[in-house]
Amino acid sequence: MIVGLEHADDAGVYRITPDIAIIQTVDFFTPIVDDPYWFGQIAAANALSDVYAMGGVPKTAMNLVAFPIKTMDLSILRHILQGGLDKMKEAQVVLVGGHSVEDRELKYGLAVTGLVHPNAVITKRGLAPGDHLVLTKPLGTGIVNTAIKGGIVSGPVVHEVTRLMAALNRDAATIMKQFPVTACTDITGFGLLGHLAEMVEGTGLTVTLHVNKIPLIPHALEYAAMGLVPAGTYKNREFRAPLVEFGADVGPILQDLCFDPQTSGGLLIGVAKKHARHLADRLREGGIAEATVIGEVAEGDRERIVVV
Repeated sequence: MIVGLEHADDAGVYRITPDIAIIQTVDFFTPIVDDPYWFGQIAAANALSDVYAMGGVPKTAMNLVAFPIKTMDLSILRHILQGGLDKMKEAQVVLVGGHSVEDRELKYGLAVTGLVHPNAVITKRGLAPGDHLVLTKPLGTGIVNTAIKGGIVSGPVVHEVTRLMAALNRDAATIMKQFPVTACTDITGFGLLGHLAEMVEGTGLTVTLHVNKIPLIPHALEYAAMGLVPAGTYKNREFRAPLVEFGADVGPILQDLCFDPQTSGGLLIGVAKKHARHLADRLREGGIAEATVIGEVAEGDRERIVVV
């Protein structure tokens, strides 16, 4: 076992031969968009992301389905599964089976197996003093989806956030593996600060984030100012508050965005300072338009995250 239960990493990694290790992960959730086909795409992209974050390539997947057969038309399930299948085909992942149960609440996701060389595994715990942090997708999916439920979001914004959540982290992962990356995780339900806290906890390092460099989904600030903030934001803040310090200029709305629970968010990548700008440039050249250097890592007297 290379990566197991001893740390809260993105996936488990088990060495099969000196040159081959398997990455295993599972993820499923309730719908976050109304369109069943797009829900299938988003759920699949989200599940595949953990393998990319570990430096691997997903190869096979199994569907996980909970469906209220007595109250929901079966065509909805067909559209969800088609969305997931199309996303797997895009990722060149083979669907090998799955399991379904009857439930009062709809849920969908995947169990995924990927491959990685045992010496090329990327974990959350490798940050070093002098590293910089690169984020590949903008924040705000939780807040924007809350606004969508409130019926106040325009069609173009709905399309943009849906496209963003359904986008694979494959290309970003392929590019980052061309650099000496020290650590990586994907940003999902614990928000940017929650997942960064997992990278920092127990290291004694101090991470400084520059809030004006963090990419945001259009109108996310506006919706947050209207109070359209998901409950998970407050849970994330309560859990990680002891580790986080905000500068005087970082107001409560920006703080909410830093804790906003993301669905199928981007990769947060640690890399030495001398490579950070080049990595961000290569990501943008590769179509990852929002890729940005958002902070740096330093020695500290205790682990903490400072947002300024």
